[in-house]
Formats: sequence, C-alpha cells, structure tokens
Amino acid sequence: MEEHVKNRPALSCIIIFVICGFARLIEYFAIRTDETVIAENFLHKAFGIILLAIILHSLHSGWQSIGFVKNGIASGLVKGLALGGCCFLPAYSIECLLLYHINQNVSLSFYVSGFSLNGETAAHRSLFFLLLCIVFNIINVWMEEGVFRGLFMKILAPKHGFTRAALLIAFLFGIWHWVMPLRDYADGNTFLANLLVMGIGYLILAGIMSVKWSVLYKMTGTLWMGLGDHLLNNVLVTNLLHVVSNHEADRMQIVRIIIGQVLSFSVVMLYDRKNGDASGVIRGKRHADFSRD
Repeated sequence: MEEHVKNRPALSCIIIFVICGFARLIEYFAIRTDETVIAENFLHKAFGIILLAIILHSLHSGWQSIGFVKNGIASGLVKGLALGGCCFLPAYSIECLLLYHINQNVSLSFYVSGFSLNGETAAHRSLFFLLLCIVFNIINVWMEEGVFRGLFMKILAPKHGFTRAALLIAFLFGIWHWVMPLRDYADGNTFLANLLVMGIGYLILAGIMSVKWSVLYKMTGTLWMGLGDHLLNNVLVTNLLHVVSNHEADRMQIVRIIIGQVLSFSVVMLYDRKNGDASGVIRGKRHADFSRD
C-alpha cells in the first residue's frame, strides 16, 4: 500500500474518497440517521475514522503524522474557536439587521434542531441533546479534518506541493457535500435547476472552507486550529444558535454562513500572505512542511 500511495497519490486519495463517499450515501439515502431523534448523520463519519486508523497502520504512521499532535491541543482549539467566533459575530449581526428591516422583529434562540417521534422537526433544549450534538459533531470534524486535511495532504503534498494538494482536496470536499442537495432532489423536494445551483454553491463554499483549514494546517503544523473553527461552524452556527423572525427560524442562514466563512477565509489568507514563514500569534513554533520530495 505504501508504494501505491507514493507512486499514485491522487488516485489513492480518490479511492479513499469513493469508499468514504459510498458509506455517506448509504447513511443519507438508506439509514437517514439525521431524520431520527439523533438528528445527525454520524455513522459514516465513525466509519471514516476507523478506515483512517487502518490506513495509518498500513502506512506505518501515527495520528501525529497527519496533524493530531499532542502538544498545543487546547491553545489550537481555542484559537480556532476564537477565529470562528470573531468572524461569525458580524455575520449574525448582519443577518439580524436584514431580518429586522424586513419583518420588524428578530431574536436569537438556543436549541438543538431535531426530529420528534412523528417525524416533525422539534426543538430540543435539554442538556442531553446538547451533549449529543457536541459529541456527534466532534466525530464529524475529527473524520473530515483527519481524512481531507490530514491524510490527503500527507499523501498529495510530497509529490504535488501544498497549493495543488489543497485545491484537489477542496474540490473533493465540495463534492463530499453534494449528497445533501442530491437527496433533496431524489426526495422530490427540489427541482433539477436548484440541485445544480446548490451543487455549485456547495462546491464553492465547501472549497473555500477546505482551503482555509488547509492553510491553517500549514501555518500551525497541527489540525487543532482548523478543527476548532470547523467545530464552531458545525455546532453553534448550523445547529445551536438560531435566528428567529416571524416565528420562522434560520430563514437567511445561508447568508450568515457565507459572510462568516468568507470573512474568516480572508483573515487567514491575508495573515498567511503577510507573515510568510515568520512565527506569529497563530503559527507559534510549529509549521508544517508540505514541500515536494
């Protein structure tokens, strides 16, 4: 396996992506865990973590080799959470201002969005569902950061360099998110034109997020900061903190997400461009080496 990965890195990543993608399709279309009281498709992510562990063992590598280093865990996570928090504060503010201008009323509500026993959407406010949301999303971001930014970068960068590797990873990460609008279309909840528009939108937005997290990995030498930022996006922005207007929640959520992600992407890219290889507040003492062999 080591020789195949070294000689055909892009093909190796695509094969791994297809295996993980097949598990994702099974859960989204057949099991539909997100349409249960659990409200999260996490089984294929758990499968991805197991597959990742097997691949790392086959490559005679450890978790530290793909960015899960033992040092700086807390500081990296805090910096990632702070990055996301600072960028989504104006995003939430703009969303609230727009909705207030339209409806003359707006409020924030904190709850886990899930499904009741009759299949209708429900708002869960208990500590139990809050903990479930956090645990399942830790599994989610661990798998996605570990596979896409960690493993794929480890495989691709030595031969193709950081930039080309980051762009290919971003493309795969965008395709990874097509399953959501694809299921809506298959269920008859949207039209083909909407599917194409949403597919392109996911490709661009998820691609931007992926490049940002790849750059954070390069800058810090670990996955922790990107994982913290990713976790805040998944837990708080898309699952817990809702904007309500006219008794309707998250009508303009996509506006919030686009503003927050574009802003944080711009901050990270500007910082990286300005500081180069110099040490700084974000970089600390580590820096990942993704140069070609």
